Amino acid sequence: MKIAILTGASAGLGKEYFYNLINRSDIDCIWLIARRKDRLEQLAASTDKPCVILPLDLTDDKSFEILKEKLSEQKPEIKILINNAGFGKLGNVDQLSVTDQTDMVRLNCAALTAVTTVCLQFMKKGSFIVNVCSIASFAPNPRMTVYSSTKAYVLSFSKSLRQEVKKRGINVLATCPGPMNTEFLSVANITGNSKTFDILPYCDPKKVAAHSLKQAEKGRAIHTPKLFYKFYRILAKLLPHSFIMKLSKT
Repeated sequence: MKIAILTGASAGLGKEYFYNLINRSDIDCIWLIARRKDRLEQLAASTDKPCVILPLDLTDDKSFEILKEKLSEQKPEIKILINNAGFGKLGNVDQLSVTDQTDMVRLNCAALTAVTTVCLQFMKKGSFIVNVCSIASFAPNPRMTVYSSTKAYVLSFSKSLRQEVKKRGINVLATCPGPMNTEFLSVANITGNSKTFDILPYCDPKKVAAHSLKQAEKGRAIHTPKLFYKFYRILAKLLPHSFIMKLSKT
C-alpha cells in the first residue's frame, strides 16, 4: 500500500495539501496528523479516498512512538511525506512566554526531524518529502526571532538531507512561501500588529500546495512563490544580514 503522510493537516495550507493528495492516483491512502481530531474527521469524511486519522500532538515525544508503531504494524510504502505542522509567534523574545518559544522549537524543528527520521525507513525510490519552510528562513527576523531561527533550521536540514537521500532516489524540497491568509496569522498574533505584514504581497495557499508538490516531483530543492520573494531570497544571500534585518523587521 502506498500512502501519503501529512502533518498539520487540519487547517490552512495543510487542508490545501490534502485536497491535492485526494486526487492523486499514485496514493492509496492518506494518513492525517494534527491535534484536532474533529477537524481530521471532517476532512476524511469529505472524500472517498481512504484516510487514517492520527490525532497527535507533535510537541509530545510519545507521538513519534505511536507513529513508528503504526508504520511498523502496517508496513506501507510512504510515497509522499509533507511536514506542514508548525506555528509562529510575533513578539520580542523577552515578551513571549517560555512555553510558546520552546514549543516553536519542538514543533518546527524537533518534530519535523523526528517524523522525517521515522518515515524515511518506509520510503523508496521515487518518493519525496516536502518540508514547509518560510521566507523567514532567508534571514533573521526581529520580533519573530525564534520562528525565523526554526525555519532557518528547516531550510538547512532539507538541503543537507536531500544530499543524503539522493542516492536512494528520494527528493527533499523546502517550500518557502511568504504570508498566506490562514489562521497562522491570528495564532501568531500578527493580524493588526505588524505594518510589514500589512504591505507584503500574500501567497495563495492553493497555489503553494499545488506548485510545491510539482516542484518536489521534479526533483527541485527549494520552492519560493512570487517574484518578490525570489528577489528577497537573492538579496538575503548577497547583502549582510544586519542590513536585511532592517528591511525584514516585522
